[in-house]
Amino acid sequence: MSTPKHCPGFESFKHLSSFVCKCPNCGEKKEIFSDEFDREHKCDSCGQVIDFSQCSLDGSA
Repeated sequence: MSTPKHCPGFESFKHLSSFVCKCPNCGEKKEIFSDEFDREHKCDSCGQVIDFSQCSLDGSA
């Protein structure tokens, strides 16, 4: 039996990008990944909807 090089399911997530955007209401940062971009996201602090189309690519995950 051999030990796998990475976690099961790694291949489906290795090309994701992360996006960080500040809430327009309170300034709290919120991170999402590129596979979640088409869903609505709300600020964890104040509940305001965040428009991630106004954000920039922050890094790769």
